[in-house]
Amino acid sequence: MAEITRKYADFEGLRDQAIVLRREGLSRRQIRDRLHVDNNDLLNRLLEGEPAPEWTKRPNAKDDLRAKARELRLQGMTYDQIQVELGVSKSSISLWVRDLPSPERRAPSEQAKLAARKRWEHELARREVERQKAKDAAKSAVGAISSRELFLLGVGLYWAEGTKDKPYARREGVTFVNSDPGMIQLFMAWLDLLEVDRDRLRFHVMIHETADVAAAEQFWADLTGADPSSFNKTTLKRHNPKTVRKNVGETYRGCLVINVLQSADLYRRIEGSWYGIVGAAFATDE
Repeated sequence: MAEITRKYADFEGLRDQAIVLRREGLSRRQIRDRLHVDNNDLLNRLLEGEPAPEWTKRPNAKDDLRAKARELRLQGMTYDQIQVELGVSKSSISLWVRDLPSPERRAPSEQAKLAARKRWEHELARREVERQKAKDAAKSAVGAISSRELFLLGVGLYWAEGTKDKPYARREGVTFVNSDPGMIQLFMAWLDLLEVDRDRLRFHVMIHETADVAAAEQFWADLTGADPSSFNKTTLKRHNPKTVRKNVGETYRGCLVINVLQSADLYRRIEGSWYGIVGAAFATDE
């Protein structure tokens, strides 16, 4: 330091020059080069108390994270909790919030509950990603299906979800009921494959009376592309005040019933094809 003092004996005069240059808008590097000051400690002393010009202040990409970290700290979060929430290092968090008061210590049991909840939330998110990956892979593996595959699929679909003839109740007619839009679309595609004329189709909606009935009717009409005249009166299910319904919200649209007129022959073909599928599944390969 003594050597620096001797080199820059007129410190005050040098400081006056540095301040003038700083107020003219020069950067530290420009002032250093102009005054031939090659010591950072001395340069800091010369410019002490003088703010940097606005143009030298580079935007900080972490400003938003810093502001969020300070907000979470004021809410009482620990460094560990802020790190989990923002995904930044504890050293950065410490630098950003060290001037703020420390949060009150919670009881160990409460801390453990909060930590466990955070871990579980992240685990659920991870599982959801894995679940979706498996679904997407299975979807891609299906590829295109042939007319024969669609026919067999439609037969199995109807036998699972359609009305069936019984010895004690003769019902040789095709009626399909479902709440899944994908099932309805597949059944409609199957009817098209069998060249069933759309004029032979009649629809009606079955839905809870407290739902958005008009929106549900419009949804099914748009999905099937059916003429409004082919829709019969909607069946409303009465509300039981003692029952807590879970099928609520925008995705609840009730069930769609599809009736095929003059369909006795079609029904017999479905039933015969179904038993043919069952027999083929259990036949031994000679």
